[in-house]
Amino acid sequence: MSNAPSLAARLTLCGSISLYPVSLGSSMHLAGYRALGLPFTYVPFRVTDLAGAITGMRALGIRGLGISMPYKQEIMPLLDAIDAQAAQIGAVNTVVRGEDGRLRGYNTDAVGAVRALEEVRAIQGARVLLLGAGGAARAIAHGLAGAGASLVLANRTREKAEAIAQGIEGASVRGLDEALSASDWDVLVNATSKGMLDVDPGSPVPEEAIRPGTVVMDIVYKPIETELLRAAERRGARTIHGGRMLLHQAARQFELYTGVAAPLEAMDAALREQISLLAPAR
Repeated sequence: MSNAPSLAARLTLCGSISLYPVSLGSSMHLAGYRALGLPFTYVPFRVTDLAGAITGMRALGIRGLGISMPYKQEIMPLLDAIDAQAAQIGAVNTVVRGEDGRLRGYNTDAVGAVRALEEVRAIQGARVLLLGAGGAARAIAHGLAGAGASLVLANRTREKAEAIAQGIEGASVRGLDEALSASDWDVLVNATSKGMLDVDPGSPVPEEAIRPGTVVMDIVYKPIETELLRAAERRGARTIHGGRMLLHQAARQFELYTGVAAPLEAMDAALREQISLLAPAR
């Protein structure tokens, strides 16, 4: 009993804020803390008052928060500083409270995409075709271009892709059909919602457009094995499932919160278990 106050005082709180109650990040972060024996805990918060939540973060001394849509842009003016890459992307998905109490915003989606692709091939000089023009596509585009990729963006609404390309040196835009029929890409990244079980489980790409030896990365993680990835495997392409980007962006958050390298194996196991519960095999 006498030790309880000191143990509680040493516990560092992290978490996430979202409109929705489900947080895959919670399972990964908690598994990481357990694996390393760190005195941290993680709580997902359902938030409807963003400014109030940030005031609470300051008052309670919360170390870090993951930020989900629709708050990734709205949170930026509430912070004391923004990391340079997050400012370029125009979105923050991670907030860290420094020792001085200042709140700094980061975007770990970009590094998540980079680390996921680097597990399979080098990015420098890779010719990447990126499908989509939403917030995830914007972060991925900045991350891969910053790592040396040659980037082509394609989206059904061309103007949205052009808006992203304008902020990235060397990036170009093509119509979706034109891009898919071309043969000048080494890596295909699906950053659209097509492939999600609860949106549209089909593939965004005709199977015949996928060439053997290329790399196909899908950021959709529900299900882990999408129609696009199944088609890519049949065509002899190398594949990267959406759980890898999700894992690596969470791992970067973990590093920002704790100051130590993330235990990827433990975090990956926790993520896979949660995804299997959310999207059971059919």
